Amino acid sequence: MTTSPLEQQLRDALSKVPYPGFSRDLISFGVVRGITIDDVVSVQLVVSTNEPGVATELRERVTKALSSLVGERPLKVLLDVQAPVQSAGQGPLPIPGVKQVVAVASGKGGVGKSMVAVNLAANLARQGLKVGLCDCDLYGPSVALMCGTRERPSANEEGRIQPIVRHGMKVMSMGFLLEDDSPAVLRGPMVTRYTQQFLRNVAWDDLDILILDLPPGTGDIQLTIVQTVPLAGAVIVTTPQEVALIDARKAVAMFQKTNVPILGIVENMAYFIAPGDGSRHEIFGSGGGEKEAVRLGVPFLGSLPLDPAIRIASDAGTPFVLAHPESSVTALIDRAASIVAAVIS
Repeated sequence: MTTSPLEQQLRDALSKVPYPGFSRDLISFGVVRGITIDDVVSVQLVVSTNEPGVATELRERVTKALSSLVGERPLKVLLDVQAPVQSAGQGPLPIPGVKQVVAVASGKGGVGKSMVAVNLAANLARQGLKVGLCDCDLYGPSVALMCGTRERPSANEEGRIQPIVRHGMKVMSMGFLLEDDSPAVLRGPMVTRYTQQFLRNVAWDDLDILILDLPPGTGDIQLTIVQTVPLAGAVIVTTPQEVALIDARKAVAMFQKTNVPILGIVENMAYFIAPGDGSRHEIFGSGGGEKEAVRLGVPFLGSLPLDPAIRIASDAGTPFVLAHPESSVTALIDRAASIVAAVIS
């Protein structure tokens, strides 16, 4: 593809613009990823930095260098700011503006972990805390649906992603970035990069607590988080059946090996109350989560029922604790939230 005379002029001008803090120019530094010339002239830059001021200075330098060349056309400087890959020996670093980080995890998928994370976050926000909720399940994000929005996040002047504000909390999910039927096709290095972007390149800004909804298992995403972010603790979600408890034990072991406290175990889908006669049916067995909590010596945070009202609220995009504040299920989630709140206080 041939380069137009104007694009070549723009590139020549950018080859004279030094990267902030360096004598090397933007072209040789490799941060200029594309120039599009149409009714608007767009310059795409990709930088790797934890310094928010770099993005602002870059935008100012590029605008100053190119404004006289584009004539009457508007100039857009698009910045993709990526968190640098952390070295293995660096250890966990706090997320700027976030006081405490708590993970909600499970070893197995389909146990209601995202539902617990969303309602736990909404409950803490209802208590007056400044709460963030980060959906770290890149392959199967469900927080966007459960929070009732498909709004696209934007970037602020520093090039950081602005989280979506919903139900009194700041929310970020891959579900905001994908179409409904679009898969996230990511391999190891990209998974790590996206996870770091969600944690460190989102403008969380002044949070009492950030709740992380982790994907099931003990893979790249979980390891990236426990190795790079200081976690105040983890809440484990399971169902009563042994097949779920086997995987929950693996999640617990991972956190214990990385010195992350287990704040407690939530047993979900513990029973079903028949609408006709009110009889109780323990579809997935009973007591497995509570027995596991006793075995591990950690708090048992309660048994949540298999209740159609929880599913209806989740599909409608309203956390159950907000849709049914007087429910006995909400009271159980209150108990779990009080333990988490005690940790961050």
